[in-house]
Amino acid sequence: MKSHRSNVFRLSSAARVQARTERPLPLTARMKARQSHKIRELAEAIKCARFVTLDEQAKALGLSRSTAWTIRKASHKASGLSASIINRMLAAPQLPPLARTKILEYVEEKAAGLYGGSRTQRRKFAARLSIEKLPVCGETESTLVPEHNGITGANGERPWVIPDGRSGS
Repeated sequence: MKSHRSNVFRLSSAARVQARTERPLPLTARMKARQSHKIRELAEAIKCARFVTLDEQAKALGLSRSTAWTIRKASHKASGLSASIINRMLAAPQLPPLARTKILEYVEEKAAGLYGGSRTQRRKFAARLSIEKLPVCGETESTLVPEHNGITGANGERPWVIPDGRSGS
């Protein structure tokens, strides 16, 4: 029986070298592997919704063919999916519900720092999202909260920011 390659988590070349030498993978490499895996899950969700050809996938995601190809191959640049790409995908009218869920999971994880990035980078990412309200994943609190400084976007929405985490002491 032939195994389905897209269901198998494939290690990067750096991860394969680490596995052979039995040393633990550096934290940044593990973060990037997790990010690639989540992007691969998004590509799989699009395929499961019967968008098989690249043209169909691009249209469902609301992206160009080249960007859809990059997501399909989970070979996105080191920083992952940008806020503008995410905004375009979430605005796509044909976006399947499972793909929307995967995108929102990606947003939560990226904003929480699970894919790396400084606090400032994560704040800027969150501020660029045009998501009115993010769902809470599992039983944990959402990592994004509305900024209450009176500033709103062109559409009247408040930007989302990552809390400072500073204590009162």
